[in-house]
Amino acid sequence: MNYHWNWHIFFEPAPNGTGSYLDMLLSGLKLTIETAICAWILALVFGSIVGVLRTLPSKTAGRIGFAYVEFFRNMPLLVQLFLWFFVLPEIVPQAWGLWLKQMPHAPFYTAAIGIGLFMSARVAEQLRAGINSLPRGQGLAATALGLTTLQKYRYVLLPMAFRIILPPLTSEFLNTIKNTSVAITIGLIELTGEARAMQEFSFQVFEAFTAATLLYLLVNIVVVTAMRWLERVVAVPGYIK
Repeated sequence: MNYHWNWHIFFEPAPNGTGSYLDMLLSGLKLTIETAICAWILALVFGSIVGVLRTLPSKTAGRIGFAYVEFFRNMPLLVQLFLWFFVLPEIVPQAWGLWLKQMPHAPFYTAAIGIGLFMSARVAEQLRAGINSLPRGQGLAATALGLTTLQKYRYVLLPMAFRIILPPLTSEFLNTIKNTSVAITIGLIELTGEARAMQEFSFQVFEAFTAATLLYLLVNIVVVTAMRWLERVVAVPGYIK
C-alpha cells in the first residue's frame, strides 16, 4: 500500500478559514452533539406521550399511538428527512413554504425534528414494554388509593418503567448520535460532513475518517459511562438486578 500517512494534517490550516483541520472536526462534533441532544429531547417527550397512549384502556388512544409508531418506525430515516426538508415546503401554503426554505439553519432544525420523531417511535415502544412489564398490582393499588389516571402514571407507573428501560434507552441515545450522520444528505455539516470536507480538501481520507471514528467512540463511551452511573443511582433496591 503506497498511501502516505500524514497525522500532522490535523494541525495544518483548513482552506475554509475556520482554523486547523482539527478545529473543523471539533466544530462538526459540537454540531453533532447539539443535534443529538435536541433530537433526544423530542424523542423522550413524544415517545413518552405515545408510549402512555398505547397502554391506556381507551381503544382510541391505543389506535392513535399505534398509528404514530407504525408511521415513523416503518419509514427509513433518510426518506423522512427528505420529506421534511424537500417535500414539506412544497405542499404547505406558499407563504409557509417560502418561510421554511428561507429559515436560517434549516438543516439543523430539520435534522433535530426528523431524527427526534423517528426515534420517538422506538422510545414509545420501549416505554410501553416497560409499563406492561410492571406487576398489575401496582396499577390496581394506585387506583385503590384514589389516584387519578394521570397521577397513577406520574407517581407510580412511569418512575418504575423508566428505571427498567434505562439500558435500552441508552442504546437509543447512542443510535440518535449516530443517526445525525444521515443529516449530511440535507446539508447539515456535522462530524461526518466535516470529515468528508477534510478529505476533499487534503486528500487524507484515512486520517479524516479515523479521527471522526475516534471522536464518535469517545462521545459514546462518555454517554455509556454516564448512563451506567445513572442506572445505579436510580435503581430500586431488590427490584432490578
